[in-house]
Amino acid sequence: MATTTYDMIVIGAGPGGYVAAIRGAQLGLKVAIVEREHMGGICLNWGCIPTKAMLRSAEVFHLMHRAKEFGLKADGIGFDLDAVVKRSRGVAKQLNSGVGHLMKKNKVTVVMGEATLPAKGRVSVKTDKGTEELAAKAIVLATGARARELPGLEADGDLVWTYKHALMPPRMPKKLLVIGSGAIGIEFASFFNTLGADTTVVEVMDRILPVEDAEISAFARKSFQKQGMTILEKAMVKKLDRAKGQVTAHIEKDGKTETHTFDTVISAVGIVGNVEGLGLEKLGVKVDRTHVVTDPYCRTGVEGLYAIGDVAGAPWLAHKASHEGVMVAELIAGKNHVHAVDPDAIAGCTYCHPQVASVGLTEAQAKEKGHQVRVGRFPFIGNGKAIALGEAEGMVKTVFDAKTGELLGAHMVGAEVTELIQGYVVGRTLETTEEDLMNTVFPHPTLSEMMHESVLDAYDRVIHI
Repeated sequence: MATTTYDMIVIGAGPGGYVAAIRGAQLGLKVAIVEREHMGGICLNWGCIPTKAMLRSAEVFHLMHRAKEFGLKADGIGFDLDAVVKRSRGVAKQLNSGVGHLMKKNKVTVVMGEATLPAKGRVSVKTDKGTEELAAKAIVLATGARARELPGLEADGDLVWTYKHALMPPRMPKKLLVIGSGAIGIEFASFFNTLGADTTVVEVMDRILPVEDAEISAFARKSFQKQGMTILEKAMVKKLDRAKGQVTAHIEKDGKTETHTFDTVISAVGIVGNVEGLGLEKLGVKVDRTHVVTDPYCRTGVEGLYAIGDVAGAPWLAHKASHEGVMVAELIAGKNHVHAVDPDAIAGCTYCHPQVASVGLTEAQAKEKGHQVRVGRFPFIGNGKAIALGEAEGMVKTVFDAKTGELLGAHMVGAEVTELIQGYVVGRTLETTEEDLMNTVFPHPTLSEMMHESVLDAYDRVIHI
């Protein structure tokens, strides 16, 4: 069988893979991309994008209930879950076809099928029409990850859901249990709770949103509880008894096990890398707890083989995968001065209500690393734009090195913070100090002024509180 040779083959067309393919093509490489399911991967089809579309519907629904506050009238407020889902699927579909168009535009060869790596520099793809053999000096693994399933808590699509089932729910849950309070768990809890589900969140760690700064987690927890959610921290779902139309969860907390009954369970207990069935062991690729081990430049240690995105480990974020994709394509094309991706410079965003966003070190991490810190805070209630928006709940927190003035981390909770965080991300990339941020003029009236005030507060110069 004839083998087609390329300069670069990418396996997986998610936000890591398809971006790597585009950048490689821009740099004059002959590129092929292999995808077994959807262009755009999980992010576009079953993750980041459709969840944001659904959460937007919940946000508008929430605002409709507050119409009176804004001098407006809205009667007979309701929702049609099928229509909410249909809109979200439409948004995903639009972007999915957009990726296909980008591949054509950049002359990237798309091969739909299941890839294996039979030998170094070779990719075999099982397609509908048979097997295609491809070869390249450089191969980029961008196979992503899938939901972790815990024994006894496996999804069945009826009573127990993964994120995929939750995105196309067979019904509206009345009494919902969400296991895991990372971004995925909290976003679904927020969505269904806003639409009226009686929602309980169970988190095994000592606080929800465990990767966030402790103060932000605590603020978010209070907000969720105010919205009627039940939050159980330092708790564990030991087993689920499934019966017709209901699940009894055995929840262990403080050494005691209690049973609670729900009609729906969403399991969001992390992800595992898609490393099986590729032939990685035979090639000598190191895999640690389902993730491919790489150096800072995403090299696997096997000549010409790179791994990017979720399959290469945390942080499991689409924008990290895309950035690594660009970096790897530039390395392969022989560009000089390629920068490794710094995990501390990558922002995390959670689109619950209120939103949560952060970049860099938490206050606790900064202290653990030996920094003397200066910490500033500013509440949304002190900001004119937040009050005018009717969004006076939230805070901005900044962490600086007391000696050098380096911005070590920034943490926010409240309306639109997922958009605001980028200001601090740019600041960190430009190695900003407190002085630069203090001397920057922030436009009025905007939510961004709180970012300025939080910096001023760290140095005892805050104006509006």
